[in-house]
Amino acid sequence: MDPKELAQQVIDGNRRALARAITLVESARADHREQAIILMDALKASNRVALRVGLSGTPGVGKSTFIETFGMMLIREGLKVAVLAVDPSSSRSGGSILGDKTRMELLSREPHAFIRPSPSQLELGGVARRTREAVSLCEAAGYDIILIETVGVGQSETVVSQMSDLFLLLLAPAGGDELQGVKRGIMEIADMILVNKADGDLKAAANRTCADYAGALRLIRKRSYDPEGYPKAMTVSALQDNGLAEAWTDMQTLIDWRRAHGHFDARRARQAEYWFAQEIRFGLLGQLDREPLKSMIAQLAGQVASGDITPSHAAHDVLTALRHG
Repeated sequence: MDPKELAQQVIDGNRRALARAITLVESARADHREQAIILMDALKASNRVALRVGLSGTPGVGKSTFIETFGMMLIREGLKVAVLAVDPSSSRSGGSILGDKTRMELLSREPHAFIRPSPSQLELGGVARRTREAVSLCEAAGYDIILIETVGVGQSETVVSQMSDLFLLLLAPAGGDELQGVKRGIMEIADMILVNKADGDLKAAANRTCADYAGALRLIRKRSYDPEGYPKAMTVSALQDNGLAEAWTDMQTLIDWRRAHGHFDARRARQAEYWFAQEIRFGLLGQLDREPLKSMIAQLAGQVASGDITPSHAAHDVLTALRHG
């Protein structure tokens, strides 16, 4: 299909066209990349702006349950919700289970919801390289809220902040020592920390964990793009649908403040510059995987392994060859 025609179908809200468009932008084929660029350029005409919400958390914290309950609540409010769930890829086979749809049975049947699992493709940060373009596609398709679920928790997860307007860190109730296991970097980019599973026997532990993180947030230097009281920590129960409405109200308060003070548009502008630089880096790395550089690198790798040449010398030779094309 012509990329411009596909773009129009996406703008018209055709779900099948949206799925095809995401498949196109995720493709690594050179001809598909050229078509994807035409597609993304054509989508700029929609001028639609969704709320992009990044979500991360440790395995077993209940991310899928939270997304389903939160998504259903938003749909009841008349909003359209897209979920881009990034599954970890195997370092051996490169495959992914992509099981998020099976864990979101109610949301996956909703006509006003769109769930797209994608493999992380072993990329730093657990965010598929083309997730940013998939976000723009869902935005152009008329979805009001886009939830970007990422893999795991760690310093590399900060890449999700470069494609979202809000970043939520989902945590489970735990002892005070658990605070040491969360990287300072991810704490510094979190807009809200939600302690999930605050129900039943875990409710008291959840309240203590929330208090611990609230105290930790007060020690972090205040950011210029936050109003008073943010970032904040609060308890929720996705299983019992408790606290999610309050969390949504706090998210809206934060976004409204950022819009009013110019931080929302400024953040989007910085993100565009970041991804421009990333595209250049990815493009340069891609050249190393093509001939004749690919054969040259393989030959030099053998010489490095045998000790005939130093790694620095070999890298210098490759970069010199790259510069002289």
